[in-house]
Amino acid sequence: MKIRTRRLELLAATADLVRAEIYDRAEFGRRLGARVPEGWPPPLNDDQSMQWTLKLLVSNPGAEGFAAWYLALPDPRTGEKELIGNAGFKGKPTADGTVEIGYSVMEDRQKNGYGTEAARALIAWAFVHPEVHRVTAETYPHLRPSLRVMERNGMKFLGPGSEEGVIRYGITRSEFEAGNKR
Repeated sequence: MKIRTRRLELLAATADLVRAEIYDRAEFGRRLGARVPEGWPPPLNDDQSMQWTLKLLVSNPGAEGFAAWYLALPDPRTGEKELIGNAGFKGKPTADGTVEIGYSVMEDRQKNGYGTEAARALIAWAFVHPEVHRVTAETYPHLRPSLRVMERNGMKFLGPGSEEGVIRYGITRSEFEAGNKR
């Protein structure tokens, strides 16, 4: 599963891709058709988060798309791709139709709008599914770049998050659709 944006190619994680990411970086790059940068994975991702994603995909058949997506940046001259981050959801929609999104871009690729672009594409992808009514995201209040990604995608402050010190933002389908009509 792929999503193309103006500058990015988003590739949905599968259990096989995540296994390759954990155990064989060269194979991971080959399967994605992208160069895996030195220092991969991006900030706030580690072996534990990869294992969590693998478990989500293995234990929830059909969860592809509602898990991780890899962010690849194609070179406009050569077409070669480089991984620059990841984004995605923490699983299928809840009973009330909520999905939670997250995103992370390699430090040397930050401040270029890639996180905002990827999040916008994934929010739009989520709202294509009729069972999704709200997309939320959580972050720490001091992580201004993360807050800007949420705000640039029309998300509004909802209150405290699921962990101590974390705040939650969200957007409903109708809010997203209204914002895209402007």
